[in-house]
Amino acid sequence: MKKILLIISLFPIAILVIFFAWSLLTRTQSAAGMVNGQLTPCPDKPNCVCSEYPDDSAHAIGPIPLPEGGGAESLVVMKTVIESLGGEIQSTDENYLAATFTSKFFRFTDDVEVRLDTEASLIHVRSASRAGYGDMGANLARVDEIRALFEEKVQNK
Repeated sequence: MKKILLIISLFPIAILVIFFAWSLLTRTQSAAGMVNGQLTPCPDKPNCVCSEYPDDSAHAIGPIPLPEGGGAESLVVMKTVIESLGGEIQSTDENYLAATFTSKFFRFTDDVEVRLDTEASLIHVRSASRAGYGDMGANLARVDEIRALFEEKVQNK
């Protein structure tokens, strides 16, 4: 009976240790990046959303309209928005931005990537979890929040 109680009491601790170890692994990875000038497609898991591939109904979200005369200035605004939400910018260039968000408790890392498509006057966004299968809608909610704050900042300029 004591062995069973010991096992039952140690099980939650073992689960916590596994989750914290898993979160350490996510911190050593990097963003998916771009493929052929576009954001990387989402994997076959429901923990990713991307505006680059509208035919991928499981992961598709709408792109953000690029304000008139946007370009590089829009990327600066996007950087400010992402940082204001707790994101940490990992890399940028003239039309691409990669950032990470870290969950509070287990410290899991999620990637947010943004690509300016000046020809189509769009900002494409990809948000994906590095670990796990599902995300309980966290990536979609994050992109919705980024979109709302970006549009608010652009309108108030």
